[in-house]
Amino acid sequence: MTGGAARLTTLAIRDFRNLARVDLEPPADGFVVVGENAHGKTNLLEAVYYLQIFRSARGARDQDLVRFGADAFHIGASVESDGCHEVGVGFERAGKRKRVRVDGVVPERISDALGSLPSVMFSPADVDLVTGGPGVRRRFLDILLALTADGYLRALQHYRIALAHRNAALRAAARTGRAPGPTVAVWEPPLASHGTRLAAERRAWVENVGPQFETVCHSIGETGRMRLRYASAIPPGGGEASLSVALEEKRTLDARRGLTHVGPHRDDLVISIDGRDLRTFGSAGQQRTAAIALRILEAATFRDRTGRAPLFLLDDPFAELDARRAGRVIELLDRAGLGQTLLTVPRESDIPPELKRLDRLRIVGGVLSAWSTA
Repeated sequence: MTGGAARLTTLAIRDFRNLARVDLEPPADGFVVVGENAHGKTNLLEAVYYLQIFRSARGARDQDLVRFGADAFHIGASVESDGCHEVGVGFERAGKRKRVRVDGVVPERISDALGSLPSVMFSPADVDLVTGGPGVRRRFLDILLALTADGYLRALQHYRIALAHRNAALRAAARTGRAPGPTVAVWEPPLASHGTRLAAERRAWVENVGPQFETVCHSIGETGRMRLRYASAIPPGGGEASLSVALEEKRTLDARRGLTHVGPHRDDLVISIDGRDLRTFGSAGQQRTAAIALRILEAATFRDRTGRAPLFLLDDPFAELDARRAGRVIELLDRAGLGQTLLTVPRESDIPPELKRLDRLRIVGGVLSAWSTA
């Protein structure tokens, strides 16, 4: 690695969810936060992760992140990652205004600041990556590649704009009862161009990490044949022409339903075990193992493509694992370049032996305090 590990040196949170005021100087190795459920452990990690994508890791609206009774939230941090810099974000409930600053400068677009604090978040909710709908897995791929693949984010933005315009034109055609014409077709070239780029990047990542995915699953303790496959209407190597033809062929159907039915916004990441869909046929343990493997591969991708190990945000990730599997996961994270680690657990006894070295804090009602054994 050329850039070392990302490190959070200071963290200031104001009025984010139930966290009224947090000021921390995290140690280089990280820390553990111990506290009962619903007291703010996950909120703390969500605030840190917000500094990477400037939106909620849990899909919440910004206005719902503002602490009850407050007018705004603010998160600020000092980060060591390819040099030292400051990153901050504030959101005002009135007017729904959000402003990001990096080293005191407001970027022209918020997207220009994405990845300011490289981080990967593990939590029990990650099982949705396997059991949830295709949209969950597309979001996983889009965030990962937007942060690690040059040009992916811009292609995604252009694709979404063209998709919204084509869908609006389709609905307009449906309302008037007319056949879809130029107002629909005009958006198909940008959809084909940018959509092909998205599908190609996703497929390339899936094919590249496929063998590693099975290796990681086996290392955690799974014995079945684990596979990843990118399912798309665009055949491998089909290119822009294939998507253009598919859009034209679906135009009449799309007009009847007011939606675009083909393109990367309909694709999926298929996860299988022994040739069967893991979402349907896998056990809870197998699904959990696959989800953890995807997060480990996400971290490895950050390391390999950016030269930096990301910050690891572990939200009680071992809650459903036995001690042996938890130890194997930590060993794999070490191989992926385990850097600064922020771990949350409900009880001190839930801290894995491998992470007992980390400093500890307690959280009660959104208030952090120094650890005390009394």
